[in-house]
Amino acid sequence: MLKLAGFGALLGVLWVYFDFSLCWALALTFIVYLLSGGWKFVRIACLTLPRDLRALVVLIKAKRIMKRYTAERKGIPDIFRENVRKHPNKVAYIEVDGKEWTYQEVEDYSNQVANYLYKEGYRQGDTIALFMLNRPEYVCIWLGMAKIGVLPALINNNLRLKSLSHCINIVNSKGVIFDGEIGDAIRDIKPDLEKSVKLYGWGEKYDSSVVESVHLDKEISTVSKLPAPKEFVTDFNGKLIYIYTSGTTGLPKAAVVIHSRFFYMAFGLNRLLSMRKDAVTYDTLPLYHTAGGILGIGQVLVNGATTVIRKKFSASRFWDDCVKYNCTQAQYIGEICRYLLAQPFRSSEKRHRVSLAFGNGIRPQIWREFSERFNVERIGEFYGATEGNANIANTDNTVGAIGFMSVVAPFAYPVTLIKVDPYTGEPIRDRNGICIRCKPGERGEMVGKIIKSDPLRNFDGYANKSATEKKIARDVFTKGDLAFLTGDVLEMDELGYVFFKDRTGDTFRWKGENVSTAEVEATVSNIVKLNDAVAYGVELPGQEGRAGMVAIVDENNQLDLVKLYKDLQISLPAYARPLFIRILKNVDTTGTFKLKKTEYRKEGYDPNQTKDPLYYLDVKLGEYKPLDKQAYEDILNQKIRY
Repeated sequence: MLKLAGFGALLGVLWVYFDFSLCWALALTFIVYLLSGGWKFVRIACLTLPRDLRALVVLIKAKRIMKRYTAERKGIPDIFRENVRKHPNKVAYIEVDGKEWTYQEVEDYSNQVANYLYKEGYRQGDTIALFMLNRPEYVCIWLGMAKIGVLPALINNNLRLKSLSHCINIVNSKGVIFDGEIGDAIRDIKPDLEKSVKLYGWGEKYDSSVVESVHLDKEISTVSKLPAPKEFVTDFNGKLIYIYTSGTTGLPKAAVVIHSRFFYMAFGLNRLLSMRKDAVTYDTLPLYHTAGGILGIGQVLVNGATTVIRKKFSASRFWDDCVKYNCTQAQYIGEICRYLLAQPFRSSEKRHRVSLAFGNGIRPQIWREFSERFNVERIGEFYGATEGNANIANTDNTVGAIGFMSVVAPFAYPVTLIKVDPYTGEPIRDRNGICIRCKPGERGEMVGKIIKSDPLRNFDGYANKSATEKKIARDVFTKGDLAFLTGDVLEMDELGYVFFKDRTGDTFRWKGENVSTAEVEATVSNIVKLNDAVAYGVELPGQEGRAGMVAIVDENNQLDLVKLYKDLQISLPAYARPLFIRILKNVDTTGTFKLKKTEYRKEGYDPNQTKDPLYYLDVKLGEYKPLDKQAYEDILNQKIRY
């Protein structure tokens, strides 16, 4: 600010006292500015201004459309209906090895769902849990709920027992719609649900003998395909769906996704990445997560394109499917890219029409290799939390970057990196109590300023209010303001490109899923009947994210690793089960507990770093085996892989 004032004073002196013309005064002042270091800023502005302006245009256009939808009281079902009117016979969704769904068919089926649920007594504000596998009907069912104001809670179909019942109960679900293929999971938790919760089974493999329920397919086939009665006024900034996120501690949290945020995420990414109007997206990601369930599915609901849905990712079929269904773009998470590169060559990897791959988590080390081997012209890496307001995207294929922040005009999109304590994850503040912003090259946690009057800048939070409060920081940009804490440590370069480094707190990412260490610790402690267990993530060579490791206190040598493995198979989803075990005689539970946990993480599974017994999971044998120096070398050399 003082520098700016100095240049202003110089301009005034040259113009007034030395009688230079205004043009000459401006020119001389600019030269002095460049010579005094201003050339660096000018250079950055020249390099980044086209990128920033393009993003600003998308932002302004999105806000203009959102303002219109807010005034017209429209929601995602209404936006989809506009697309139905434009091209009712266009293919909306394609199920791999299944049927094609036109826009009109999706509209009709979702209307039947809406009419049936309305007849069942569900009304605006009620919640129904959706526990299904990937398929077009998944989208039709939750779209049908949204048409009558019912909130779909999209539950991870890998969850079982306590985690599953928790997700259903925390949002006060009045009903559960489940896939017949995983009906046994609902049977196992039925005693933990309220007696008033209605169960609806769906699919060809539905079997009423597994768990007492209503056969949804049979019921909806008899009701009208006309629009259901609508007894409420849509709020474009009102709740649309719940998507669960692991957060930083405890069991999954139900994040609120409102109509306007769903629209902005699907529309914004579409425009930022210049997706074609006739795009066909290949979506193998879980529809209960944001990437597959909003950014993939939203290309149909919001943008009028076509999306191909695969029940489960297959590395061997990926490019074959892309060729078969004429896909022009494909979604990924980092692990998918690695799995594809590990596949033997097949001709389909060169014959496809995919020119854009978009997602998050691709490692910088394999970025170019992936692009060159598979002839994918552009990688559209993006970053953002389901519930958050700090979403960024890499729009110009800069290798390794997850997005960018404007260096020239940071006020246009108020997200930034702040310094945090490496052990506690708490923000570091200056003497006035304001958070300290990171300079280029410094690591910090990304935060997004909360502006409650702006739906793009507001933080919609979770179903649980206390969980919402934990994700809010105060006095970040200025005194009295609020900001959303992403929980991720990033780093920005001088041009504003942002690179992922790590997660803060006690959550790590493995196999494309967030793993809550608190949930793992609680589960392990219950299984082994011990007081203390410490869970954390450790890096594996050649793999994205962190694998699970747990240090267990076993003072009397009573730990049964065979029983532990069997019980973990039942209690935790595959991605959350620890691959490594460390046996402790005691654990530090004093105020330095987090510091100790950090030391465990640093020592990892290296037998050279500790004398404590270590074990690794032999996936083929299904058992934990002693981790000696030879096994450690095999892991480093990727002879033992996960």
